[in-house]
Amino acid sequence: MKQVLEFEKPVMELREKIAELKKFTAESDMDLTSEIETLEQRLVKLEEDVYGNMKPWDRVQMARHSERPTTLDYVKELFTHFLEFHGDRLYGDDEAIVSGVAKYKGKPVTVIGHQRGKDTKENIRRNFGMPHPEGYRKALRHMKQAEKFNRPVICFIDTKGAYPGKAAEERGQSEAIARNLMEMAGLRVPIICIVIGEGGSGGALALGVGDRIHMLENSTYSVISPEGAAALLWKDSGLAQKAAETMMITSYDLKKLQVIDDIIPELKGGAHRDVAAQAAEIDQVLNQSLQDLSDLSKEELLEKRWEKYKQIGDYSTL
Repeated sequence: MKQVLEFEKPVMELREKIAELKKFTAESDMDLTSEIETLEQRLVKLEEDVYGNMKPWDRVQMARHSERPTTLDYVKELFTHFLEFHGDRLYGDDEAIVSGVAKYKGKPVTVIGHQRGKDTKENIRRNFGMPHPEGYRKALRHMKQAEKFNRPVICFIDTKGAYPGKAAEERGQSEAIARNLMEMAGLRVPIICIVIGEGGSGGALALGVGDRIHMLENSTYSVISPEGAAALLWKDSGLAQKAAETMMITSYDLKKLQVIDDIIPELKGGAHRDVAAQAAEIDQVLNQSLQDLSDLSKEELLEKRWEKYKQIGDYSTL
């Protein structure tokens, strides 16, 4: 059963009505073509109104949509010859992060991304996309391998945050995240980061230090979830919608703040409506970013990365 978000119910109801009329027309002698055309015109306008005026909380819900494409969905569409690697050579394998080598337009790249499940069984196996420290160490191992063989690194970000359990803390969760931040800052190959769903806290940032940071239009990127922020600020997680509106966590907010470089447009109704078409939108931005970065020397790459992060948070007072 497809998930329908509260704000898009009028759109779905009209679509169902159009589908019913088309089915009725096909099974009977009545010609309802003009009525169907009228409703289809109304549907176009309704979609513009609903999806063109989404509030921050609407985008949070869209970023969490159960059918939203994951890292592996985009890997299948964007890359060839993907070979996944496993384990951190210290403790074990963390399936909340996938990592491997692939070819992008015939050239070798390293692909790393958070991976959540599509159903309950897979979500349990993937720990709902919340990595343990061995996941971040696996990612770092493959980033260093990419540096050794001069391969660009492409990271897909989609996590509520790093797993906060006792075992994760005992195995060095905070150290693993901090080390990734430090190592990514000095990695001598191009790094392109794309937020495809939720970008939550340090769990997202551990794969988010890049030369280019892009976001899908309906994704979010924040230091804490709206529920967590509401619980801290107002002692009531039920005020998550209010928190989402004040936290500036949408792609448009972050573009204004110069935290990200580009907003990747989404299909009306979300990326899950057509994975191949959404991947084509990502492909355009990814290809351009790789072309821009490939012309830089290693020294220029590091200098521009340093300048990029120094400028984030700059402000002036009158």
